[in-house]
Amino acid sequence: MQQELRFATFNVCNLALPGVKYYEDQIPYSVEEYDAKISWIAQQLDRLDADVIGLQEIFSQAALKDVLAKTLKYRSAHHVGFDPDPQADHLTPSVALISRLPVAAGAAAVTELPNSLVANLPGVDKALTHFTRPVLHARIAVSADVLVHVFVCHLKSKLPDYRNDSSDAQPDQTGIAMLRSLIRRGTDALGLRTLLSNLNREPRAPVIVMGDFNDVADAIPTQMVMGLGKYPLNGVDERLFESYRIQSRRDPLRDVGYTHIHDGSYETIDHILVSEEFNPASRAAIGEVVEVMYLNDHMIFKQPHASDHGQVLVRILLHEQSANNASPSSTADQPQPD
Repeated sequence: MQQELRFATFNVCNLALPGVKYYEDQIPYSVEEYDAKISWIAQQLDRLDADVIGLQEIFSQAALKDVLAKTLKYRSAHHVGFDPDPQADHLTPSVALISRLPVAAGAAAVTELPNSLVANLPGVDKALTHFTRPVLHARIAVSADVLVHVFVCHLKSKLPDYRNDSSDAQPDQTGIAMLRSLIRRGTDALGLRTLLSNLNREPRAPVIVMGDFNDVADAIPTQMVMGLGKYPLNGVDERLFESYRIQSRRDPLRDVGYTHIHDGSYETIDHILVSEEFNPASRAAIGEVVEVMYLNDHMIFKQPHASDHGQVLVRILLHEQSANNASPSSTADQPQPD
């Protein structure tokens, strides 16, 4: 019997404790608002019913624990996450991972860009040496002999990066601020691709990268993470594949996938990327992406406690040889619409 694995990514939109100011221009949650938010997130997690979920915009891991306590399916799940640096100039949201499958020791948040990578921003003296938000790296045991590298990321948004410096006094200060954001997002992408390339120095293992890329799949930063321009070398394919594009059960007549709405444009900026081990077209496949689903009905109703992002759920079937030794996984029904 084939074993199904379910991976999901979920930008929860500013999960913070009540009374805590998480952004300067945002009013902290009241107790009632907080309870509504964590109850909604818990409901969405149960609807996803995924084995592994990557989450973004987590200002407090304690708040996430409150969420898990309200779930029916994740109260005993593994929770990996790290709070934002309290010594930082300003509070920055972090990412987290919850898993019903075993998590190997050594999960970590990567804050510094790897391989001494640096970038310079227009009008900014200090070089860029850190990810905009730390990247979470964990190894998930999907079977007795297969570990999957899972990365959870949240790349820099397109929100203009204004600074109080001389460049902002120039006529097109908005353009310069947008360029800074683009450079930061590209640097995040290059740093993440470098982390992935560094894995090739180790014994080969499947890879899944999921999160909020703040850009569509065809955008250069996303393509950088996927390994644009890389080709199989000595039988090893370093590229990642967008799960949506390689799924077995894609139905163009019912294709309503999107995760974000901006200025009337429906976009998918949240992605789950997989290595060739889950690409059905690869000879190295140990499983295949059979279906990608989007939970996005809540975006139309715009409830104050709901997220402004849709969730992405990927179903993967392990091939029989891999499934024979697979860890227990969910076999529950697919999520139902709101």
